[in-house]
Amino acid sequence: MKELDLEKLKYPIGKFIAPEIFSAEYLSEKIKEIETLPERLVKETIHLTEEQLDTPYRPEGWTVRQVIHHCAESHMHCFIRIKWALTENNPVIKAYDEVLWSELNDSLTMPIQPTLELLKGLHFRLGYLMKNLSESDLEKTFIHPSDNSENKLKKIIGMYAWHGNHHLAHITALKNYKNWR
Repeated sequence: MKELDLEKLKYPIGKFIAPEIFSAEYLSEKIKEIETLPERLVKETIHLTEEQLDTPYRPEGWTVRQVIHHCAESHMHCFIRIKWALTENNPVIKAYDEVLWSELNDSLTMPIQPTLELLKGLHFRLGYLMKNLSESDLEKTFIHPSDNSENKLKKIIGMYAWHGNHHLAHITALKNYKNWR
């Protein structure tokens, strides 16, 4: 059996690094990545068996099923956070315990198809909203209570594009490791 590099398994595309400059080209590319995540997830997961969906992508990691449900939950939070930032002055958002959410029955046992459908609509809305942000909107912020960090919407676009790609890479790396076709 191949030796496992846990750090590479945790971060198959590396950790998110915000650019120094959020150019229009960068933002457009990241929005396109967000818009296409659902179809890329479908392509990689639609033919997986129940056993494969219930396989963790790394030791002590989430299963493929949990990863898919987590993406929807996290990206719903993204949508709400953007809406708060657009309608309130630097709001403090509500954090959630993603580990506890991932241990709930729906994340552990629910079929992935409804979540993939949810992601299609959600990511259409995220892309539409993001493509229509003005320069001043991109500078709007919210506060994350875990570390009191201020997050600009332009950074959130890059962060959530990375987040989707990060979890998609968990799935594709597992498929490659297990030689699932």
